[in-house]
Amino acid sequence: MAQQRVAVVTGANRGLGLGTSRALAKQGYRVGMVGRNRENLEAAAASLKAEGLAVEPFVADVTRQEDVDALAHWVEETLGRADVLVNNAGVLLGSKDFFHGAPASVFLADPDLVRQNIEVNTLGPLRLCQALVPLMRRHRYGRIVNISSGMGQLSDMGGYWVGYRMSKTALNVLTRVLAAELDGTPIKVNSICPGWVKTDMGGPQADRTVEEAVPGIVWAATLPADGPSGGFFRDGEPIPW
Repeated sequence: MAQQRVAVVTGANRGLGLGTSRALAKQGYRVGMVGRNRENLEAAAASLKAEGLAVEPFVADVTRQEDVDALAHWVEETLGRADVLVNNAGVLLGSKDFFHGAPASVFLADPDLVRQNIEVNTLGPLRLCQALVPLMRRHRYGRIVNISSGMGQLSDMGGYWVGYRMSKTALNVLTRVLAAELDGTPIKVNSICPGWVKTDMGGPQADRTVEEAVPGIVWAATLPADGPSGGFFRDGEPIPW
């Protein structure tokens, strides 16, 4: 009997992370749900367990190397393997009112907030990949999904929110570098733009629901052996970098 596959999802206590955790668990994955806030994360995990789904919460801040090291140890010891990594944890810092106020111009951007965006949105996924790819190599299977954004597309780059834009463009670079170095292995790495989604970050004016966005993430997390690697996709279709 094949061993149950394991998925690790960051930012799993709400929004896209929670929706992705639910969807993968419904497909038979055991899901390690990762988040910073213990109370919120444990409540989210309990809600999925109440649906009969196999999920386990782990509290970690992806900006802290010691937390990521502890997570990797826990995954190996408790879950036994890591087949899927969904780097979903993210922040959008730099504007006091993203939806109604004036957006943060590059000329007014606080470099410290720019750095904080990159710390979470880019270096967090780097840390997670460094920690969990060895487990994927050991079991000769892996799917890494980096949750990016159209705001990071060089082909359609606009102004404002420079920290967020830079962090997502850099995340796309990470995807390409990982895919290049993992070429010829059974591990696939892709960036996914979920679109503008009604979440705490996306806000109520967004044009997509979590339920509409999650299938594109799950598609990348469950690619067949002949599926793509090193691409940028929305709803399973390639989009320009």
